[in-house]
Amino acid sequence: MKHWLLFASATVLMACSGASESDVADTTETEVVEVQAQPFYDVEGQYAKFAEIRMDSDTSFLTDSERAVANKLMEVGPLLDEIFLLQRNADNRAIRTRIASTGDADALAMFDLHFAHCDGLEGDAPFADGLGDCPLGGGFYPADMSKDEFDAHLAVNPDDRDAFTSGYTVIRRNEDGGLYAVPYSEAYADQLKPATRLLREAAALSEEPTLKRFLSLRADAFESDDYFESELAWMDLEGPIEVAIGPYEVYDDQLFGYKTAYEMFLTLKDPQASAALDKYKAYLPDMEANLPVDDRYKNTTRGFESPIAVVDQIKGGGDNSNGVQTIAFNLPNDERVREAKGAKKVILSNVLGAKYDRILAPIGERVLVPQQAELTAKKWMSNNTLFHELSHSLGPGKITVNGRETEVRLELKELYSGLEEGKADVMGAYNILYMMDRGELDPTDRNAFLATYFTGKFRSMRFGVTAAHAKGAAYQYRYYREVGAVEWLPEVERFRIDFDKLAEAISDLTGKVVMLQGDGDYDAAKTFMDTYAVLDAEAEIILSNLDDIPYDIRPVYPNKI
Repeated sequence: MKHWLLFASATVLMACSGASESDVADTTETEVVEVQAQPFYDVEGQYAKFAEIRMDSDTSFLTDSERAVANKLMEVGPLLDEIFLLQRNADNRAIRTRIASTGDADALAMFDLHFAHCDGLEGDAPFADGLGDCPLGGGFYPADMSKDEFDAHLAVNPDDRDAFTSGYTVIRRNEDGGLYAVPYSEAYADQLKPATRLLREAAALSEEPTLKRFLSLRADAFESDDYFESELAWMDLEGPIEVAIGPYEVYDDQLFGYKTAYEMFLTLKDPQASAALDKYKAYLPDMEANLPVDDRYKNTTRGFESPIAVVDQIKGGGDNSNGVQTIAFNLPNDERVREAKGAKKVILSNVLGAKYDRILAPIGERVLVPQQAELTAKKWMSNNTLFHELSHSLGPGKITVNGRETEVRLELKELYSGLEEGKADVMGAYNILYMMDRGELDPTDRNAFLATYFTGKFRSMRFGVTAAHAKGAAYQYRYYREVGAVEWLPEVERFRIDFDKLAEAISDLTGKVVMLQGDGDYDAAKTFMDTYAVLDAEAEIILSNLDDIPYDIRPVYPNKI
């Protein structure tokens, strides 16, 4: 089985954490019997839900300099894997050692796939006995810290708020049991120092000025934890190498949604495909103005530069190596950069294509009645992905709550990721319909788009409703059922879409979610998510009928091009 981390043995793992070989022996000898597969848990079967796909992209057009830069950046990915391992759970090195000591190759492969002893497809349920649950706060906070303790500390120490809520600090306990913040540059120095060196070496090799500037500034940011200037530089990247590298997403902080995880997307741009989609960024102001909400919920001050790139991924790292694979992203998440320049949308064409062929197309046949299932098309999965990412740049960002300037993500905390992913999805659908109304997309394809869009909810819900994208898909699905936009046919265990009602429901739901975000009302958002981000019996029937279809892919990238 393919292993994904660069830890060759238990001894190496413990050495990385400062332990001696005798420590390894002591740990494994006393705990081997306690670590075993959960009763009735099919570890091998769960691992097999990810179809292995070899990802070979054309790199023949690269110059010698570009190839040298790409190969140098490939070396950064494993260092970010090491950081992300600790961000998932501060005890992960020792946990992996214990699993390795049992000789259970399937359990070890599962651990390496999910960067944890918990199964991301099963709500992060542990697949091995004796190791406990995976902490909601990942490795970002003390495992025994509660939300109340965190809030109580800030109530007594208000000057700590910026450091504690920063996306670039971890929270630790001092000798007295109190809490304090540690910058990422200190907490992960063992990995960031060599990563910084590699970035500077790659910058020196680069002949492309914008890439050279970005890599140099990102190396500085790894040392300072100040990413603003390098994020601005990333927005201006030119040339064939499109690389996003650093701490970005907050999905693994399920306590507050504050802390960012390190990841890398190393990709090569398709200039023709990128240019073909680039026209849509010019419509972002019109899309914002067209949102079905009062003007006070619209964000007319955010930058709309928003470049679009269609790429092939040639290497991942960190959070981008973990479990379910990303098909597109919209970065950066820093509202200051978004206000100044917008955000970049990157479509991972080779990953998306593999997922459509192996997953979405066959799922459609199990979700919809035959005459609607045959409407699904790869181009509409691609377009929905693009407009999903475009829509991350729309709607509320900075908001005012009770006279206080703040951000949506800070007010909605751990609810933000799930609500935002669903918002981008339904708003993306709303904007596709808007582009059809304007004649920019073919309106005769409306039903094909809607069939592909609705089928996609089940692809996402298979990931378990603890995952942000799955939560977003679930609340869309439940809302569409509630308003009668889809009809369940029990005799064939399929849905039939009422296309007119679904188009209307997409508009209505877009407005509801934008207002939830703009109001910044945590309690209202929680009530909404508790009501809608759950699976009903019919969804469970559909999902149970998909077991022979892969849940996702395990891409295998070359270590050198």
